Amino acid sequence: MKAQIELRLLNAVRLMQEQGVMDAAINVTPALTVPKDPSHGDFATNIALQIAKPMGVPPRVAAQCLLEALTDREGIKQIEIAGPGFLNFFVDPAAAFALIDTILAAGGTFGHSRFGEGKKVQVEFVSANPTGPLHVGHGRGAAYGAVVADLLAAVGFDVYREYYVNDAGRQMHILAVSIWLRYLEACGAKLTFPANGYKSEAYIFDIAKALKTEHGDTMFVSTEDVFTNLPPDEPQGGDKDVYIDTLIERAKTLLGETRYRTVFDAGLNSILADIRDDLREFGVEYEQWYSEQTLEDRGLIDRAIAKLEERGQIYEKEGALWFKSTEFGDDKDRVVRRDNGQSTYFASDIAYHMEKFERGFDRVIDIWGADHHGYVPRVKAALTALGFDESRLDVSLVQFAILYRGGERVQMSTRSGSFVTLRELRQEVGNEAARFFYVMRAAAQHLDFDLDLAKSQSNDNPLYYIQYAHARVCSVFRQLPLRGFTHDAENGRSAYARLTESHEQALFKRLSQFGDTVQRAAVNLEPHLIVHYLRELAQDFHAYYNAHAFLVADDAPLRDARLNLIAATRQVLANGLALLGMSAPEEM
Repeated sequence: MKAQIELRLLNAVRLMQEQGVMDAAINVTPALTVPKDPSHGDFATNIALQIAKPMGVPPRVAAQCLLEALTDREGIKQIEIAGPGFLNFFVDPAAAFALIDTILAAGGTFGHSRFGEGKKVQVEFVSANPTGPLHVGHGRGAAYGAVVADLLAAVGFDVYREYYVNDAGRQMHILAVSIWLRYLEACGAKLTFPANGYKSEAYIFDIAKALKTEHGDTMFVSTEDVFTNLPPDEPQGGDKDVYIDTLIERAKTLLGETRYRTVFDAGLNSILADIRDDLREFGVEYEQWYSEQTLEDRGLIDRAIAKLEERGQIYEKEGALWFKSTEFGDDKDRVVRRDNGQSTYFASDIAYHMEKFERGFDRVIDIWGADHHGYVPRVKAALTALGFDESRLDVSLVQFAILYRGGERVQMSTRSGSFVTLRELRQEVGNEAARFFYVMRAAAQHLDFDLDLAKSQSNDNPLYYIQYAHARVCSVFRQLPLRGFTHDAENGRSAYARLTESHEQALFKRLSQFGDTVQRAAVNLEPHLIVHYLRELAQDFHAYYNAHAFLVADDAPLRDARLNLIAATRQVLANGLALLGMSAPEEM
């Protein structure tokens, strides 16, 4: 009905333009909202206020002109001009309840649409460095990205999910050296572990032991050769970054290219396999795992820098190449190639985004941690400098998730190894609870993840509350044969006009908002809107359940009409939960 009224308003505008009441040059797109106050109708629009000034008339006069041009009023009980010129629409209950049949006929596809018209959208999310297991912070980006992608697909976009594997950066070399040092210890060596290394007592040792099992002592080098003449580490008053970088070069020299690569790949492949399995078990799948290393292997980084040079956006200073990002709104220019000839992380980012746009995506969505906010202007600057429309790139920043157990905050640190992994969280609260709690707040808001609440089976747990509403409807239908009843959906259609109770009207109105909510959640990248909607729908149903008997023994038409209504409610609950990647249980 909302879409129908918007189309009729658009037709009314066109009629006014044809009749000369309104200038044909005035461009307006009618949009309806749902008033918070039910007395203001089922839908409202401020279109009259938008067209009044260019028409040269007061808004209420413009509203009256619209009313006169709005000739198709089927399904509309009443239209009021309110306030300074709002149009409030009251839907005919008999026509409105036809939505019940629409929901039941559409089934699992109700709420889906072709709004996106098949446009290609890439969603890149998680993309955590493969230097350790995913932790609970990564889990929020995973849940958010997966639901955003599914929502976009539900409204008609052609969605491509991608994980950018940072397999070519400095952190991967620190990981490789950390594994090698633990391998040396496994071979009997005694050493002091670097301050800037990865110290986990779990995965680093496991990879090192597996390396020794497979390769024996072939990677062994004496600690004297490893540590002699190194600069001081941080505990000795030195620079930990200089120390670890020197240690990396020493490892490469002592091991040689082949053996070093064996150690490097042992860490990369083991951790990446764990990340893949973790996400797959969490219900997160990708069309592609994109290797950063391939950017260099395929010459894309060199090509991106060359393209910027051709466009006059690169200059040399102190032996390094700099991108003029300040000309595009960044706070300072950025190095893309260091004086030693090595390209920077930023150069890889430029090449990666250039390649994304060259693949022909209509819209590119990057989902990053909030700590990457500074990268947004520089990446957009690079795209503009390369000649791309940077408005086609949306960057959604996901705030940190803070885990609480027993009312106490759990500290996390990848380097120290004292962090809670996503897998541990999933095992403790379950996949669905983890995913739900991750997306129940806007991504831009900090999230306090209450483990105790997520595990509780009570109405205080919003996921339990929603799923229980679905199970309750199922329970009503299971009671039918036990009470000697059957459900005649056609018989119920004849009694829709009798669904006049306030709870029934509230429930129907909520059902009518589902499609619009799905579209808004998708377009605005706000999956929490689905969570809020489902909580409100569940609340409306529970109130209806507690106030009225559905299985009316002496009134079959009313009984069947109510059963149709709650069956539609069950379907929408199931559809909404499916969009969040969750089940709709029949019993709880």
